[in-house]
Amino acid sequence: MLNNQAVLATLRMVNEENLDVRTCTMGINLNRCANPDPKALCTAVYDRIMTVAKDLVKTCNDATTLYGVNVVNKRISISPASILLEGHTVDTAVELCKALDKAAIELGVDLLGGFSALVHKGITPGERTLIESLPRALAETSHVCSSVNVGTTRAGINVDAVNLVAETMLKVSQATAFMNGFGCAKMVVFANITEDNPFMAGTLLGPGEPDVVINAGVSGPGVVKRAIEKLIAADPNVTLDEIAEEIKHTTYRVTRTGELIGRQVAKKLGVPFGVLDLSLAPTPKVGDSVGEIYQAMGIKKIGCPGTIAAVMMLNDAVKKGGAFASSSVGGLSGAFIPPMEDHALELALTDGTLCLEKLEGMTSVCSVGLDMIMLPGDIAASTLAGIILDECAIGVSARKTTGVRVIPVPGAKVGDYFDFGGLFGGGTVVAPRCPDGQEAFVAHGGHIPAPIHSLLN
Repeated sequence: MLNNQAVLATLRMVNEENLDVRTCTMGINLNRCANPDPKALCTAVYDRIMTVAKDLVKTCNDATTLYGVNVVNKRISISPASILLEGHTVDTAVELCKALDKAAIELGVDLLGGFSALVHKGITPGERTLIESLPRALAETSHVCSSVNVGTTRAGINVDAVNLVAETMLKVSQATAFMNGFGCAKMVVFANITEDNPFMAGTLLGPGEPDVVINAGVSGPGVVKRAIEKLIAADPNVTLDEIAEEIKHTTYRVTRTGELIGRQVAKKLGVPFGVLDLSLAPTPKVGDSVGEIYQAMGIKKIGCPGTIAAVMMLNDAVKKGGAFASSSVGGLSGAFIPPMEDHALELALTDGTLCLEKLEGMTSVCSVGLDMIMLPGDIAASTLAGIILDECAIGVSARKTTGVRVIPVPGAKVGDYFDFGGLFGGGTVVAPRCPDGQEAFVAHGGHIPAPIHSLLN
């Protein structure tokens, strides 16, 4: 049982350190809406979302008032839309995406995810239709996010799917050139995608999930940073294991707070509570940065030797603290490192202490992957495919979720700066140190087999 008084006491301690419930995400299964008639399909999807999620925003706002902790984003995730598109055309896929967008706007939610396809072992006609629709779908909508899973530890990596997605990513960038390629900020390529992640842009409602569910994401990078600073101020000779212990205790309190609010929202809506995703998800504002946590730990230049060890230590401590606090911890739960959404990481990229390759190394021990990074507009599809393959290889081999959300900016060169505003932030265009040489490898296509340790039965 949760001790409300203990949670509220924690809130009084951290209410000036950017603790918030980053999202309450309602998962909705739409499989019942399948229909061979395109218009009937779109109408059924719109009606179901409008009916099930009609009170989501109000209930989240009521929870904010009740507990004094802001529920920053109210979001919806759906079962993979590709399932609904079997037997349909690209035009229907675009209209379906517009119906999802219309529902999201009218409900007042921030984003809707799940315009997705799972293609790690093969691509069905419906999944191919969804992927081919993405340039138009993401250009003609504002609130819908998409994800494509191209690999798993048990299945290996579908290289044909990676090549298709890389080419599609460039088309999405061109289709949204009027927004500097912003459509790619709403598109993630995954290995080992999770079924209950509440964070965008990679959320979807997996096939093993309830018909309707609330999953919450709580975040407090500023809280963790301040806890470390206080610890070191009290004893400058504190050891790394003592810092890890402090992170665990802090994330324990944050987790209890987030679960209390998530369960309250689910109870009021009359739906099951799924998981609490305790992910240190930064925002562009100062004081809400994961990069600042590394600096507080003693990594004064992000990207220097020791950075990956600090990332691993933080991610592990967060997971341990969260797991001790709640049996409902799920999703990704760890630390995100999206440079465009984290001013300290972005500054390190701009200054040159951090590079794309070092970031890739950091992703081997953090929660996700290469996230929110701007690339030159003339980057080749084979280079994107190589980046995706490398990141998927980390996830498949390490049995963890990895993802790639990069934005090729049409017409942009290395060093140019663009700002998307809001939670998406802004960033400097960077490029791989060696952008070519992989063409023959990725052109082979086919499938990279699953690693030997996938044979667990």
